[in-house]
Amino acid sequence: MKTTKQRALAELYASQALCSPCPFGKQEERHKVFGEGNPDARLMFIGEAPGAEEDRLKRPFVGRSGKLLDKIFKQAGFSREDVFITNIVKCRPPNNRTPTPEEISPAMKQLLKQEIAIVRPRIICTLGAVATQLFFPQPIMMSKVRGKPLHFAQSHITLIPTFHPAYALRNTDAEKLLVLDIIHAFEDSNK
Repeated sequence: MKTTKQRALAELYASQALCSPCPFGKQEERHKVFGEGNPDARLMFIGEAPGAEEDRLKRPFVGRSGKLLDKIFKQAGFSREDVFITNIVKCRPPNNRTPTPEEISPAMKQLLKQEIAIVRPRIICTLGAVATQLFFPQPIMMSKVRGKPLHFAQSHITLIPTFHPAYALRNTDAEKLLVLDIIHAFEDSNK
């Protein structure tokens, strides 16, 4: 039997199954990749957009970056079933590029806000600069905000920005910091 939050997410995603006009244009084999995980999670991860493997499997963070996340989750003593994972943009950008501001449309931002409102996490861990920037009115530098818990006055949610796993796969030092940030986020979500 589905919980109230599971039903709410299913209804939200069903209402978003088709989009027109699509900011990515016509692409073959393009799928919507909605969030997944525990709808009662106290910890939510937000990335920027699905990659090729995510598009193929219609699941967030299941490619190389997802495998790294799963490894870090295991190190921290939890699994992806304990958290909620989503992206700002639900479709894979052409050539796996970073989504443009036009593609991170008000509709995409609204959909993400609705996911957050349904799950109601205690901690949001943003993965990478694109996801982190969404929460700031002015441009940010990841090196300045990474790992620093940010509390929003109007919200019960704490934001912990960190590196994107794809960046950490290319940078050993970043991977170490990503591990520390995720462990910190998990510990804070359970206080």
